[in-house]
Amino acid sequence: MSIPFIADKTFDKKDYRKENLTKAEYDNCIFINCDFTDSYLSAVSFTDCQFKDCNLSGIKVKDATFKDVLFSHCKLLGINFYEFSDFLFSFEAHHSIFSFSSFYNKNLNQTRFSHCILEKVDFTNANLSKSCFDHTDLKQATFDNTNLEKADLTKASNFDINPETNNVKCAKFSKEGALSLLNTFKIVIE
Repeated sequence: MSIPFIADKTFDKKDYRKENLTKAEYDNCIFINCDFTDSYLSAVSFTDCQFKDCNLSGIKVKDATFKDVLFSHCKLLGINFYEFSDFLFSFEAHHSIFSFSSFYNKNLNQTRFSHCILEKVDFTNANLSKSCFDHTDLKQATFDNTNLEKADLTKASNFDINPETNNVKCAKFSKEGALSLLNTFKIVIE
């Protein structure tokens, strides 16, 4: 059974909390002020789509696809991003909140987070190489066996990254951020 293909459509002020979004392939669609809280988006595909001022907190995403998706001013709390299909998984986020979500073992190569909040986000075993965290708060985010090679954290804040258990080769940090890499060693810097 094939699923519908929906292209170039705008969805404005839709509430998908009670009635789920139609299972389909969405291409070049825009979702504005939509509430997806706790919705089932399993096996739904989004390509070149934009989400603006949407609440996607707690969405169920088993085998869903995000390819070249943009989140702007969205709330994405408590999402298990590791359940998304790995095939062509890519997104960019601006002024969005991803707190309490998990990117465990996810390939986020070249992902851009700008002015985002990623509090208590799990990046264990994730590939964040060449990713950018522009004015992004990483308070209590977990980095364990994370690939941060060539990542840009110069404008990131509140991160705690152990350089012994993470790949930080050629990663960019501000002077203050670079000093935080020493937190693991419990040394005093005056």
